[in-house]
Amino acid sequence: MLGRTIGTASLVRQLGAWRGAGRGSAGYRQLADALRLLILDGRLPLAIRIPGERDLAAALDVSRTMVSAAFAILRDEGYLVSVQGSGSRTSVPAGAGGRPAAIPDYASGDIIDLAVAALPAGAGVHRAYACALAALPAHLPGHGYEPVGLDVLREAIAARYVARGCPTEPGQIMVTHGAQHGLALVLRLLAGPGDRVVVDHPTYPHAIDAIQRMSCRPVPVGLPVQGWDIEAMTAAFRQASPRLAYLLPDFHNPTGRCMNAAERAELAAAAARTQTVLVIDETLADLWLDAPPPAPVAAHDSGDWVVTLGSTGKSYWGGLRIGWIRASARTIAALGRVRPSLDLGTPVLEQIAAAALIVQGDADLETRRAELRRHRAKLIDLLGAHLPDWRVQPPPGGLSLWAEMPGRLSTALAATAEGHGVRVTAGPRFGADGSFERFLRIPYTQPEAMLEKGIARLASAWRGVTASRHRGPAAGAELSAVF
Repeated sequence: MLGRTIGTASLVRQLGAWRGAGRGSAGYRQLADALRLLILDGRLPLAIRIPGERDLAAALDVSRTMVSAAFAILRDEGYLVSVQGSGSRTSVPAGAGGRPAAIPDYASGDIIDLAVAALPAGAGVHRAYACALAALPAHLPGHGYEPVGLDVLREAIAARYVARGCPTEPGQIMVTHGAQHGLALVLRLLAGPGDRVVVDHPTYPHAIDAIQRMSCRPVPVGLPVQGWDIEAMTAAFRQASPRLAYLLPDFHNPTGRCMNAAERAELAAAAARTQTVLVIDETLADLWLDAPPPAPVAAHDSGDWVVTLGSTGKSYWGGLRIGWIRASARTIAALGRVRPSLDLGTPVLEQIAAAALIVQGDADLETRRAELRRHRAKLIDLLGAHLPDWRVQPPPGGLSLWAEMPGRLSTALAATAEGHGVRVTAGPRFGADGSFERFLRIPYTQPEAMLEKGIARLASAWRGVTASRHRGPAAGAELSAVF
């Protein structure tokens, strides 16, 4: 068990306006309800020690008796485990669901796929490939193995970082087969079996898969209602002694939020103080819808503590399979020594096409952003019409909404939805420990007509799930506790 704790100030911030959570219940029940919800939503990670009764009571300005009664409820229900002299740690009741496996990222027949958050190729992709074919003869005399990437692409990527306020040389770039491949390389270089990797929670599910396949242990740090809790993140760096941290500050998947400039500076400073390598996934950085993101976290790096992952997959087309790693020249050289154990380089034609897109693709990106703005507004309107009890916070960028449902039914809904002709990904897929049963990620990447059909079918599935849960005494008892 990791010796992690959450500070009193962080827990109070997570609780927010907890009074009223029980709709008229006694204060100790309201507090128990609020703490239980933090655990179920993954904002309070499992096995983390929470502040003692006296400290929490003082911070909340309530009696210790109230806090003691709330803790007693949670212990009886299995959400807290208390050991004399060791305090209380978060838990889940026996039999609670775990993290579901991935489902195939394709749909067949009349299924509308709302599980994949990706766009079709933009208009500029075909043009870029035509340019690449014209330029290819100049590269044919070479052997074609490019372990760190073509100079033309590395220069284009470095120039984009410079334009975003992050000085970068081409020697700081390695071209990969996408951001996921980049993460696998970084994990192979920096981590090993049993090592801990801090992640914001929820997070990109394939990143959790990659971490676990390396036999590393994800250490989740819950996201508060807004922004990031840098204090809790710093505490995790100190207490868990992770090999690295994997974070998504740019239009976070799945919540869509964007880390502000002050949080980025604080995060980089915390990494330097604790000597924790930050692996920053910027896959969605180009897809801002309200305002461009601040300068990259790497712009605040005072040493060699930030490694950045990027990709053309979400910005232009997943079929390109082109990504990159930005790090110090020393780290890039080390990655170059590790890479041959996995592969010998990235295809030349795709690299030339990616370079053309990056250099000339700003107009294409703006077209995609305008399309996504329309789709985002359409999806929010559809959810309001068909599922008015669901809550969504319009994200400032990215490809999807993180919808909060009035019940812990995400897995059941995902299992039922395909029978209604729509595929979705359950919230727990984005957690490390089966959390987020009240949440569902819904991309707005489909055409508007498909979104209309998909949400109508999802609403039909939701009615079926809630109706079945209302039938039967046990299910009814559960609903009364979570709705």
